[in-house]
Amino acid sequence: MATMALIITDECINCDVCEPECPNEAISQGVEIYEIDPAKCTECVGHFDKPQCREVCPVDCIPVNPDCVETREALQLKYAALMRKKSVAV
Repeated sequence: MATMALIITDECINCDVCEPECPNEAISQGVEIYEIDPAKCTECVGHFDKPQCREVCPVDCIPVNPDCVETREALQLKYAALMRKKSVAV
């Protein structure tokens, strides 16, 4: 399973602002709060300079997870793989 450096904590208020901001469609409604799919999250590398979910979150509940850190290079490779997969699906 892929790892990532962002998680959504239980402080999430389900305000619905993060999900549409994710360019990789990595955020979805979970059982109780929104969740980030680690296989799709590139922390917006390849799309934006900063993770858009963190930029719009009103309660700052999307911290860096120190146990699951990816390098910028790894995130860039994941972005490239997602874009290849997306172009094949079209």
